[in-house]
Amino acid sequence: MRALRNRSVLIGGAILALIVAIALLAPLLGTVDPAEIDPVARNKTPGAERTVRNADGSRTTVTYWMGTDTLGRDVYSRVIYGARVSLIVGLTVAAISAAIGLVIGVLAGYLRWLDNVVMRVMDGLMSIPAILLAIGLVSVSRAGLRTVILAIVIPEVPRVVRLVRALVLSIREEPYVEAAVALGARTPLLLVRHVLPNTMAPLIVQATFVCASAILVEAILSFLGVGIPPETPTWGNIMAEGRALFRILPHNILFPGIFLAFTVLAVNILGDGLRDMLDPRVKRQL
Repeated sequence: MRALRNRSVLIGGAILALIVAIALLAPLLGTVDPAEIDPVARNKTPGAERTVRNADGSRTTVTYWMGTDTLGRDVYSRVIYGARVSLIVGLTVAAISAAIGLVIGVLAGYLRWLDNVVMRVMDGLMSIPAILLAIGLVSVSRAGLRTVILAIVIPEVPRVVRLVRALVLSIREEPYVEAAVALGARTPLLLVRHVLPNTMAPLIVQATFVCASAILVEAILSFLGVGIPPETPTWGNIMAEGRALFRILPHNILFPGIFLAFTVLAVNILGDGLRDMLDPRVKRQL
């Protein structure tokens, strides 16, 4: 019920749910195959129509709602299918980063002898810009969805680790944790019962921001030509293919850019709302 009273959660969740629905229903919403090349329909403007002769001799009118690119591919269908890749990358990176960061952060924060070693490794990874690290990892391996996800996860994990470690350092000094230790509670049980539950709320909020960052990084990698292969439609490579004719045909960059901006904005708004809702220290009228 608290979520229903939080405008950020409602707005961000509604926009994100709409984009997820569009991605799931892409085969029904798309007008043509996003990879279909049609030289006759090259560089059509948004709203242009074309009559196509079917195999049985009948004619069908195809409307290019968002125009076509230099190869005659329907931008509308490519943008719709591109939502799938962006959401898969964002959600997968967020889940993997949160899981790995949680384990490492809890161990580093609770086991003093491990803290210094782990944090020096995390500091070393964070000293390298995330984009450059991702480009380096992708460039030394075969381009593909798994490679891109791995390349984005590695620079995101240290940020989650630092957050969880800071939470655990604070939690382990709480009276109820000290009481559990005094009663002889073993470390695994202590971590599962007392430490992990108190890290969930901030971790969920952090995961939303990791998701938004991952979607942006994937788009940047694809735009630079080192991400998802061009035959798979993503918002990044759609914009990359349209940049040469941007002044004449801006729709190739405009429409995927709008979808990208709204998706990242929705995830960030949702994260802000979850932070306000889950953090008891934030006193805000909902």
